[in-house]
Amino acid sequence: MRIAISGGGTGGHIYPALALVREIQKKDPTAEFLYIGTEKGLESNLVPRENIPFASIHITGFRRKLSFENIKTIWRFLAGVRKSKALLKEFKPDVVIGTGGYVCGPVVYAAAKLNIPTVIHEQNSIPGLTNKFLSRYVNKVAICFEEAASFFPKEKVVFTGNPRASEVLGRDGIKGRLSTGLKIGMPAVLIFGGSRGARPINEAVVQSLGEFASKPYQVLYVTGDVHYEDVRKEAELLGSPDNVIIKPFIHNMPEVLAGVDLVVSRAGATTLAELTSLGIPSVLIPSPYVTENHQEKNALALSTKGAAKLLVETALSGKKLVSTIDGIILNKEKLAEMGREAKELGVPDAASRLYKTMLELVSQK
Repeated sequence: MRIAISGGGTGGHIYPALALVREIQKKDPTAEFLYIGTEKGLESNLVPRENIPFASIHITGFRRKLSFENIKTIWRFLAGVRKSKALLKEFKPDVVIGTGGYVCGPVVYAAAKLNIPTVIHEQNSIPGLTNKFLSRYVNKVAICFEEAASFFPKEKVVFTGNPRASEVLGRDGIKGRLSTGLKIGMPAVLIFGGSRGARPINEAVVQSLGEFASKPYQVLYVTGDVHYEDVRKEAELLGSPDNVIIKPFIHNMPEVLAGVDLVVSRAGATTLAELTSLGIPSVLIPSPYVTENHQEKNALALSTKGAAKLLVETALSGKKLVSTIDGIILNKEKLAEMGREAKELGVPDAASRLYKTMLELVSQK
């Protein structure tokens, strides 16, 4: 089977696509792929590293307010459609899937106009503009949150979950702990604010260092490269508690996740897919700077089921962070209950479900 994939802008769109590719390669080693992204996007670095053929188009996103720049975007969209059609005619895919980001717009639209079976994958509880637009033209819309179903044509929706969930299973948690310096046999809390970090979370953690020092658990804090030096210096001034480990970035996140007891993080779709797949309780601090506040809606999908504690950024402080963590990690029954609820929401076979949806479309052609 020949599969064209498009997704870009953020890791939340790219990592599910790469997870899907790896799953298909396991099931069908003869499958061929073409990934279409943008030249300047994160995908232009991540995809070639996986030895996946990569092609690029030039496209920008629409601005939500009236702007002359939107006229340019329409022109770029039409040009992107023309180039996408040329790429697709040359590659001759059996199916095309878009995993999010504005680059999917011209690629998936072009595929639909060429009568190639198409799927879009929506990771969030509230879809972005691109997927809302594309849902009118594609054959299937794969979702990860039941809450997203109401935004799309009912007959096209299929619940698959996020392929990234499949990749975190079976990881060596002990190896993950040891790789970061976490001790075995002592409860561990992982705190991170995304790949680039988050200043409000950094500030709350720094305020909490003195209190963390006396706790019967250990903390691994991932600052993001941009914030690392500032946080490290603050920690040194406060005595660098022995039970707090500070890292700028973690490359083996699936292993590390498998080895911790509680996670404090933003509420990005990929992170939540990983947490629920592993059954890890969490304290979620949604980013308020995302489209339509979708991270808070993502977090609510877990918190209302008892799998997570929602902590809005405006209420965040060092004292609040510590008390929230203590209320979970120091209560074994609460910790276990939240873990069970998280596991109930997980979709560990998400990649297989999405692949099955694609196969069904191809067989119907």
